[in-house]
Formats: sequence, structure tokens, C-alpha cells
Amino acid sequence: MNLESPKVSVPKTQNDTFNFISDIKNFEALMPENISKFEVLDDNKFLFALKGMPEIVLKKKNSIPPNKIEFGAAGGKIDFSLIAHITEVSTTESDVKLEFNGDFNPMMAMMIKSPITKFIETLVTNLPKAI
Repeated sequence: MNLESPKVSVPKTQNDTFNFISDIKNFEALMPENISKFEVLDDNKFLFALKGMPEIVLKKKNSIPPNKIEFGAAGGKIDFSLIAHITEVSTTESDVKLEFNGDFNPMMAMMIKSPITKFIETLVTNLPKAI
């Protein structure tokens, strides 16, 4: 299952935006209002939970400064990745789009498609306000 967020404009340089997203502590400011838990586990890993959902641990897996940062599931039963694509628009502005990739059976994909879509849209929509 591949999902993409809308592209948002961020009033920061590509490098500033990359550095903000790279710092996992900043994800707390991007989370939806229905977050019930957020905990930084180390410099590359954090745990979060949304009300009514299981806890998820995300780990920074790969990055290509200042264009791309890939996070992935750190353990658990579900393997997926969340990739931030950062594009320079000007010396003072960048665009960000999130991409979610996961290998799910059709029933699971049908159940989680809407909540995951809403989740990545919330993350990217909160970015310009948080940075």
C-alpha cells in the first residue's frame, strides 16, 4: 500500500526543513490532537500512540540530506516506511510531501488506509506551523 500526503510549503530553507524533520523530538509538535503517548527512545527512535490505536515505534533508517528522510517501523508486527521528500522552492521556502509504504494484506489495507491517510496529512499540515 502506497499513500502520499499533499505537498505543503514551508517558510524555511530546504536545509532548515531537513534538520527539523531529522530531529525526532520535533515529531511531537507534528502529531494529531488525539495523541495519547509520545516518547523519545533515543536519537533515532520514538514511540507514539493515538487514542484507540496500538503503540508504534518509528526509527530513522536512511537520509539523503537535504532531500529525503526515511523512517521505518522498529519492530512490531507491521513493516512500513514513512518518507519525507523535501524540495527547494527558493532560498527561503521548501516543499514537503510524505509518502507511506507498507506491505499489508487486502483486509488490513482496507481497514487502515483512511486512518493512515489522515495521519500523514496531519503531520505534513502541522509542519509549517511547528517549524
